[in-house]
This record gives sequence, C-alpha cells and structure tokens, in this order.
Amino acid sequence: MKIIGINGSPRKAWNTAILLNKAMEGAASKGAETELIQLYDLNYKGCTSCFACKIKNGKSYGKCAVNDDVTSILNKIEETGAIILGSPIYLGGVTGEMRSFLERLIFPYLVYDMERSSLFKKKISVGFIYTMGAPVNRIKEAGYEQQFKVMETIMNRIFGVSESLVVADTYQFDDYSKYVTTGMDREAKARRRREVFPVDCQKAYEMGARFAG
Repeated sequence: MKIIGINGSPRKAWNTAILLNKAMEGAASKGAETELIQLYDLNYKGCTSCFACKIKNGKSYGKCAVNDDVTSILNKIEETGAIILGSPIYLGGVTGEMRSFLERLIFPYLVYDMERSSLFKKKISVGFIYTMGAPVNRIKEAGYEQQFKVMETIMNRIFGVSESLVVADTYQFDDYSKYVTTGMDREAKARRRREVFPVDCQKAYEMGARFAG
C-alpha cells in the first residue's frame, strides 16, 4: 500500500509538517510506501469551473482537464490506499493552496445525481490534520468543529471514510520576544509545546499506522 501526505502549509519543518511526517512514519511502520508532497512547491490554481469533468462521455469525464503541477498528484491518488492532508488554519480556514488543491481533488468525482454518487473508483481512507495557534476553546466558539465535520462528510461521500486530527494552541515562533504577543501566555505556550504536542504527534503517528493497517 502507498500512503500520500499533502502539506498545505508554507512551512516545511514546522507544526503541520512535523505532524504529517509522524503520520508517514506510522504508515511506514506497517510496511506502507509513503510520499510527502509540499503544495507550496507547486504551480497550480483551483478549479476553473470549465465543467469538462462533468461532460457525459467526454474525454475528461471524472477527471480534472487542467494540466499543471497538480495533475500528476491527482493521478497518484487514484492509485494510493490512503491520503493524509494537513493545513494550518489561516483566517478561519485552510490555506489558499490547500483550498485550491481540494477543489481540484474533489470536484471531478462529484456527481449531480440523486444518489450523491462518486466517480472515484475505489474506497480509500482520508485523514485531515489541522493546526492552529488559537487555544482549544476557540475550536467550538469559532465554529471550527462544524467546518471540519463538513469536510469529513464530503470526503466520506467521495472517497469512503474520513477522520480529522485537530491540534490547537500550537507554538508559532522560535522566539516570541521578537513579536508583539502580549495577548498570549508565552510560558503556557512553551509548556504545551513540551507536554501536549508530543501527544499530538503520537496521534498523527497512530493515524498513519491505522490507515496502513
């Protein structure tokens, strides 16, 4: 089995990337082949609303007709056993790169029928790892829980099964003294980094192992 990780963060060695790498380690521990893709290295756009993927008997039916850096990744996903996507929360949602990727990934398989069909040819597991600097209590207050559930519902419909790992109150800077952070408890942030983030990393590892198993 192959499992693909998709990093929607511009930071390739920070919170989201660390968690995705842990998920890939977990998958590899069960014998899976893994690959981690950095979306910020790629040149692409979101859905162009050309609807070529919806034309019955068309050459692009069920496939994105746009040919760019994302095309080969979409092809790989059709052959994989699971995907794990990761993104920080920016201004209430995933990064622009992740949003654009999700449009290209999901829309070609979605059918406008009464059965809510999917053109994806098999069932795979989809994981989503969200990271945010906001504290845990903001997840519910800001309506993030509902947002994450909506994405799980979409993934369930298109691919088969989905789950989310939400990692809040993350450590954002190496040195908080360089930034205006008077609204944050720096010591509490550092303590959470030491004590809670390793637990989150273990959860990501277990997600990868579970998907591979």
